Amino acid sequence: MLCSDGMPVLSPPLLLSAYGKGFFPMADEDGRIQWHHPDPRAVFPLERIRPNQRLKRFLRSAGFTMRIDTAFHAVMECCATAHGESWISPAMVEAYTGLHRAGHAHCVETWLGERLVGGIYGVSIGAAFFGESMFSLHANASKAAFHHLADHLRQRGFQLFDTQYANAHTTSLGAVEIPRQEFLAALAKAAAAPVTF
Repeated sequence: MLCSDGMPVLSPPLLLSAYGKGFFPMADEDGRIQWHHPDPRAVFPLERIRPNQRLKRFLRSAGFTMRIDTAFHAVMECCATAHGESWISPAMVEAYTGLHRAGHAHCVETWLGERLVGGIYGVSIGAAFFGESMFSLHANASKAAFHHLADHLRQRGFQLFDTQYANAHTTSLGAVEIPRQEFLAALAKAAAAPVTF
């Protein structure tokens, strides 16, 4: 199915096909979908991602409750609006919510009482997880979700944790850059693994 401008309409099958080849979408300021396939690619080495002692102490006393996949649409909406200008368009929210219903998009949520205060969402294929975005409405709430997700991925046997581009935030969390061809080889291996989220 095509939009009026000739571009394919985002759908769960299209997203899965694209992610399997290393592509991911971002909306430009007019809401048009642009496909990205960066070189180098940023990833989180799962074996090395751990909270430091200061953050561990904070998280133990913060009163957060962590949940998985109980508020996917809300997490996406918060990621799209919590930080002003966003590359997450309404069409993307709809498509990824469909992908969530199909079992390939997931979120980790940080709750303070009954208030959703942080979260992260992404896409899974086999033992590969593609982190998309995170948000925080309370100090370190997104970091709590991030580290809960990393723990979950390790426990489930995931091999690849993609974060697409390196920036100050992802680098502070431990992201490193690898060449595109190295990423694609790791993706092919991880995607074929019999692992579920």
